[in-house]
Amino acid sequence: MATTIEADLCIIGAGSAGLSVAAGAAQMGARTVLIERGEMGGDCLNQGCVPSKALIAAGRVAETVRRAGRFGVNGHEPAIDFARVHAHVHDVIRTIAPIDSQERFEDLGVTVLREHARFVAPDRVEAGAHAVRARRFVVATGSAPTVPPIEGLADVPYLTNETIFDNQVQPAHLIVVGGGPIGMEMAQAHRRLGSRVTVLERVTILPKDDPELVEVVRHAATADGVDLHERAEIARIEKSGNGLAVVLRDGAGDRRIEGSDLLVATGRRPVVDGLDLEKAGVAYSDRGIPVDRRLRTSNKRIYAIGDVVGDLQFTHLASYQAGVVLKNALFRWPARQHLQALPWVTYTTPELAQVGLTEAAARRNHRDVRVLRWSFHENDRAQTERDTDGMVKVVTTRRGRILGAGIVGPHAGDLLHVWVLAISQGLKIGALATMIMPYPTLGEASKRAAGAFYTPGLFSPRTRRLVRLLARLG
Repeated sequence: MATTIEADLCIIGAGSAGLSVAAGAAQMGARTVLIERGEMGGDCLNQGCVPSKALIAAGRVAETVRRAGRFGVNGHEPAIDFARVHAHVHDVIRTIAPIDSQERFEDLGVTVLREHARFVAPDRVEAGAHAVRARRFVVATGSAPTVPPIEGLADVPYLTNETIFDNQVQPAHLIVVGGGPIGMEMAQAHRRLGSRVTVLERVTILPKDDPELVEVVRHAATADGVDLHERAEIARIEKSGNGLAVVLRDGAGDRRIEGSDLLVATGRRPVVDGLDLEKAGVAYSDRGIPVDRRLRTSNKRIYAIGDVVGDLQFTHLASYQAGVVLKNALFRWPARQHLQALPWVTYTTPELAQVGLTEAAARRNHRDVRVLRWSFHENDRAQTERDTDGMVKVVTTRRGRILGAGIVGPHAGDLLHVWVLAISQGLKIGALATMIMPYPTLGEASKRAAGAFYTPGLFSPRTRRLVRLLARLG
């Protein structure tokens, strides 16, 4: 017979979203239960953000060695020990893992159950030999790789973001299906680590980002030697010797691209299977669990956050949503999520970061917009580091309200912070144009872009006439 645990809050899923809720709830005195059937830390720690950025860092170091000659330092082709790269990636995971560990959360007062959870009633779940009855539930079961219905795919070995970081043998020729953020990050990292890489994308790479900024990433990837095929139609995949071949269909007929390894990076799907959500009165579909702005499901005592909600699958969004849920579930505060200042970053080189509206979206939603740009080529710090590709691009209304900002260039993700703050706090462009920035820094590019809003008026014939008039008056 199942042992019943009474709780104030029960969280299903110990990824970024669930862990954030559990830590906050327990430390604020709530009786908290956390249920996880897989690894603590979820996708971000074990197969996502952490290992991918560790691999990208290794690729960046290799490229630094190659290009060191620009600085008068002996540059050469680096010797890549892929097994040691693998060890580096997993050492980073091990270093961070204690923060997400079962032991830490039990020390915080959380009851952790390492079982599969399923609802048996609107206020009750079962997990192994335990039943949990709670006042509120949070579903934070994350997402899993989407595998497209490509003929022959099931007949060849392939990698996803959940398995690629276990690979200890360097791919001779990695074929990547999918040119989104995961595909492009892994393509460039492996190319810099010495693999031949081909990317196949059925539309265009990074389709959710500003095309003008994406073009800088496209140029950099091809300059690194990544073979990009956009608007590629895959007819089938088949075995070829010790590897595989992807057959593309175009107007001239079928053509084959042979490789040693295949990475499928065509997006992620919410994990809703096996939860028996219908027994809790929670509506769901293959696209995830629909929620209102308070992140409540169709059962108002059950919340859903993170990747399981749907399209916007970002770790930082999951952490933000955890705060919204804690206010609602513990304090009965009708907090709502606000996503107009939601940032996202693709960690290619150069990085591509965006917050708010792109230029195209701004033009669809506003009659008059202004587009401001400042190139890193005109930034002194970027020149000293020989890293001048890219720009800051800002979209405003005619009155200076900031609608969105995109940065492609060195450390774009870090440079975006000031624009996230500006949009979230409703600051106008003048607030950034009048900031005092330390010199020489990459951040000056943001100030210069903001200052460009005033350039047409400040250096106009009207201003010159005014200056001459005031000069005559003494």
